[in-house]
Amino acid sequence: MNNYYKYLTWVGTFTLVALSLFLMAMTNQVVNTAKTANTISFSGEGQTLAKPDIAVISFSIITETATSKAAQDDNSAKSKTLADFLKEQGIEDKDIKTAGYNIYPQYRYPRDEKPEIRGYQVNQTMEVKIRDLDKVSGVLDGVVSAGANQINSLSFQIDNPDLLRETARAKAIENAKMKANGLEKQLGIRLGRIVNFSESAGGFPGPVFYEKSLNAGMGGGGPALPAGENEIVINVTLTYQIK
Repeated sequence: MNNYYKYLTWVGTFTLVALSLFLMAMTNQVVNTAKTANTISFSGEGQTLAKPDIAVISFSIITETATSKAAQDDNSAKSKTLADFLKEQGIEDKDIKTAGYNIYPQYRYPRDEKPEIRGYQVNQTMEVKIRDLDKVSGVLDGVVSAGANQINSLSFQIDNPDLLRETARAKAIENAKMKANGLEKQLGIRLGRIVNFSESAGGFPGPVFYEKSLNAGMGGGGPALPAGENEIVINVTLTYQIK
């Protein structure tokens, strides 16, 4: 009987301890939730302008012949000619890359008969980074003359935008904090610590599209291509705890 009472006492003690720990954990969670439930958010925007320091050109070499091998061989020869031309312009190997390479069968469709393969087309897309902006127009003119069938896009960019993003971010945070300080007095609240931060970026330039037909001279120096300025925009949201 004594052992039975000891067992009941042990079970009761263990249960009380477990309940106490559970209640303490729940109380702590409620307190922490209360601390973060009352919050308010403020958004800010920061902008910075900079002149682009590189140009990126995307162009394609499109070759079509009767056989796949002949199309690839012809395309390879044109690709080498183009690569040699780009290197003559002072463009390094690291700034010349193949961005896409596809082989497509070309069909003919006789009436009331099955489609027949009449040849193959190779489409190689190359992307070139030009660090000397004074050479952009001449390079565009030259790649078309050297065998590029299609200029897909041209964009003026900033090679390393991280420092500019940091500047725009600092402006955005300052803007959000100014709003918070002003509204704190107007709303009659007291702000605590920042409990959340989010960020989004925008303002990067889109590509400039270029067609062979626009360069009527083809050898007269190429088209006029002003680079302008690029705008980097950072938007932030600061979430404050309300005391």
